[in-house]
Amino acid sequence: MSMPDTVSPEPAAGQESLREALARGNTTLARIGPILSHLLATPDHSLFSDELVARIRGMCHHLAWQVLRAQAEAGGQSGREAFADRHGEALAEHFFGSPALLAHCHALALEWQLTERLESQYGLDPVLSPLVQELIAAEDSSLASTAMAALTAQARFAQTQRRMELPLSELPGDLFHDLLMGWRAFSGQLRSDAMIRAETKLRNVFDEGAGRISLLSRVVVGMGGSALQALDIDRAGAALFLSALAARSGQTRVAAVLSTNHQQTARLALGLRSTGLESAEVERQVLRLDPQAVPPREISALPPEDARRLLAESGLGGAA
Repeated sequence: MSMPDTVSPEPAAGQESLREALARGNTTLARIGPILSHLLATPDHSLFSDELVARIRGMCHHLAWQVLRAQAEAGGQSGREAFADRHGEALAEHFFGSPALLAHCHALALEWQLTERLESQYGLDPVLSPLVQELIAAEDSSLASTAMAALTAQARFAQTQRRMELPLSELPGDLFHDLLMGWRAFSGQLRSDAMIRAETKLRNVFDEGAGRISLLSRVVVGMGGSALQALDIDRAGAALFLSALAARSGQTRVAAVLSTNHQQTARLALGLRSTGLESAEVERQVLRLDPQAVPPREISALPPEDARRLLAESGLGGAA
């Protein structure tokens, strides 16, 4: 039964209950970074076969391999792949020390896990959702072109996630810069002319705006007032849904992804309500993502602006 939109006689008590739920959720999320760092640094992987950890490790290794291959190419070495393979493990271990990078990779792994689950449970195509298909045919040529580019980027995302890889070109700009700084720190006094040339080339070809996350954000912006359509997971698919949720609720995309975890029902419901969705639709989306969830009934009495304020006060930001 859907939740009514009537006003509760005790709105203050309801908001306090939601604050407590967010605080409990934050406690859980705060443990993610240290646990991931420990698991990734553990040499005996037989004890940690979890798919998410393997996927995050694979992405970090692929990032390390790419910068090392660029270094070998800039130095004129013939065995570029061999050079990258030889030093990749150590550089990847260094990257494991970056909480922001681990949070980003973790969010991507969770997004792909959600994408695969939606395909398995509901038959939702992991690349082409019904809404994206409609947007590609939109009369607005700019929106249609951006949607087509986002579709192509989503296809690449599916391919690379299946291989547990992450192209440098798909990093947000700040993480791309931090990764190159981490590469510098790893090399220390051994930084060579080849490394300097490689870094310059990598920076010159990097285009954050051509990345999947940027393209999805542009699709949401291009939709204007109709962007609420992207908050229907069945029509939008996971990728566009998450970008719309982040943009419309004022959260980072990492925070939006984390809110889909089964222990973060209050955060997901608040995020959806803060976008302006009616409480009945909030409940429908929450249950679509987790049929076993219990959506907080306090949401029905909460104006969208108060939901957004509660999220902002929770202090999660983009941290994992």
